[in-house]
Amino acid sequence: MAELHLIQWFYGVIQWLFASLLSPTPPPPNAVLRRPRIAVIGAGLTGVSAAAHCVGHGFDVTIFEAGDEKNLGGIWSRVNNTSGLQIHSIMYRFFPSVKWDTGYPDRQQIVSQITHLWKQYGLQHHTKFNTRVNSIYKDKQGRWIINDPSNGRFEGVMAAVGTCGEPKMPHLPKQEIFKGEIFHSSNLDGKTAEGKKVLIIGGGASAVEALEFVVHTNAAKTAVLSRSDKWIIPRNAVVDMLLALNVFGAETVFSWIPEDLLRLLFYRDLKDLAPTKQGLFTGTPMVNSDIFHQIREGNADWLRGDIIGFTDQGIKFSHRAPGVPKGGPGREEEVKGDMVIMATGFQRPSLSFLPEEVFREPYSPPNWYLQTFPPEHVSVCANNCTYVNAIGTVGNYHIGIYTRLLLMFLVDPLARPHEAWMKRWIDMTRWIKTKAPGGAFDFFTYSELLYWFVFCIAINPFRWKWALFVFFGIGTALPLAVIEQEDQIRNGLGMSKRRS
Repeated sequence: MAELHLIQWFYGVIQWLFASLLSPTPPPPNAVLRRPRIAVIGAGLTGVSAAAHCVGHGFDVTIFEAGDEKNLGGIWSRVNNTSGLQIHSIMYRFFPSVKWDTGYPDRQQIVSQITHLWKQYGLQHHTKFNTRVNSIYKDKQGRWIINDPSNGRFEGVMAAVGTCGEPKMPHLPKQEIFKGEIFHSSNLDGKTAEGKKVLIIGGGASAVEALEFVVHTNAAKTAVLSRSDKWIIPRNAVVDMLLALNVFGAETVFSWIPEDLLRLLFYRDLKDLAPTKQGLFTGTPMVNSDIFHQIREGNADWLRGDIIGFTDQGIKFSHRAPGVPKGGPGREEEVKGDMVIMATGFQRPSLSFLPEEVFREPYSPPNWYLQTFPPEHVSVCANNCTYVNAIGTVGNYHIGIYTRLLLMFLVDPLARPHEAWMKRWIDMTRWIKTKAPGGAFDFFTYSELLYWFVFCIAINPFRWKWALFVFFGIGTALPLAVIEQEDQIRNGLGMSKRRS
């Protein structure tokens, strides 16, 4: 117990240091914020964090949110109360001043931290709720208009709509004859699985959410029906950070080492559940330490196969052997249950409000500069909107780094990349990851992302003065002073500022 208190105290000290040293100062009430002015689309975790960084560094911002204030927090405002972080909160520091009470905070604490940040930086005065963004376009001066001119004009746009929109609720064959209950994994508040046999359809992050509910409400038995092979990694901060250290962001000749260690030390007697043909560094793993415990205790089964349809008492299922691909031969059986939870994920929010040219091949998302900046418009950043698969976290320091990169590009013409060089970086990354099965940008690790950031700053000497600001949010005065001197020299040479 004493060791636990010591760890909690030490973690509290670390959080205090982060907040004290790296948090930008909230603007005073009625502060006049300078341009560039940024339009942030979405009031979820990423949007609120990006907007707080902007106003904290003195730049004006407006958040556009399609829903009402109940949607503040994005996907976290809509999931179950039993939901929580699967990764350790030290990897979920979406803003330096965030203060976690536990290593694995629940949904309510996460939403409370987002709301606190929103109020702390006065963003309630910079947010337009019930304002869905349908289009953005430029005026004659090159400034962005959001929907129509009545919403103002902006030098930059931060798209922060995330990757989880409305729940996916597929209709399976003969679903109407099932005598039990059917729910989506995000709609379980007020429900109970006590004493019931629960069938979970799906094997990703939504299945984790369903498992949390099942354990919390004391289900009698659980069966996870997973169509695809998916790696499961432990809910352990050290292990998760070590896996994210693969700077290549793809399978390498050494990938067998962590894969075999996971089979030996984590899967152990359940090695047959580990993927046989899919590498660890090809898709987003499922982070959960409880499922194997439930299986070993006889409370749960993990079945790999294809769903044929419903029966009146459960699911007709084609159970495949390890290594057999989706749709391959299997043994048909009926898996009986009283409740079915559709852990089928969420629809990806559309980015169709962005200009049409940013979707042209071969530089369509996620094949953008640093994965978030479309080469045609460096003044647009799609933060946490374009990734497909990763090992790491979506709620960490990179939100601030991407935001400060956007600010740097907007205020410093010499640090701003040309479209041609952005495309060359994309092509270079594709060449480096030629053998990646899903493509160069369909999977990355957090260390690869950090490498991208370092490369971006190091490759251009005019960005060196911004390094402390971009990586740590420390000081804009010196870079801005240097820019003024550069502007005087450039104007003396008859050069003009570039806009994008």
